[in-house]
Amino acid sequence: MRIGYFLSCEEWGPRELLEQARMAEDAGFEALWISDHYHPWVEAQGNSPFVWSVIGGLAQTTRNAKVVTAVTCPTIRIHPAVIAQAAATSAVMLPGRFEFGVGSGEALNEHIFGGPWPSTDVRLEMLEEAIEVIRLLWEGGTKSHEGKHYRVDNARIYTLPDEPPPYWSPVSAPRRPDSPRGWATAT
Repeated sequence: MRIGYFLSCEEWGPRELLEQARMAEDAGFEALWISDHYHPWVEAQGNSPFVWSVIGGLAQTTRNAKVVTAVTCPTIRIHPAVIAQAAATSAVMLPGRFEFGVGSGEALNEHIFGGPWPSTDVRLEMLEEAIEVIRLLWEGGTKSHEGKHYRVDNARIYTLPDEPPPYWSPVSAPRRPDSPRGWATAT
């Protein structure tokens, strides 16, 4: 059995999260799950550091623990091309120890630009296309993509890991039968 520790960005600042990670690894925890939110769930929690900066710190603070985003929404708040670069950099800094958890998001953290909140079906469609963009960019070389929701024009990620990080998505609904890649999606 493997046991992980959850780093709650909603409740702790970046220095405290790094210290918790160090102590968790020293105590024998094998994985560190870290939330990726813009806002805390409730005001009383009072924190929400930028997860990708904290992951950089985790790469320097930890030695063996796997680091997993739980979860990143690569669709609205941050363009999937930027997330592809962030995840690739994290995988380079945490060789063999970074896993990329993705989800379709929720309004609390993704609405910050003031646009309309898409329906579940649209968010799942956006997530599938975002994963297409991310995987395309992880292939290396200069890439372009023109889809229904995203456009990428001559983008190249120069810092790539030897192997793309594994990605997963939590499921709170049945897998869509029309999912072209057969991966599970979240609502």
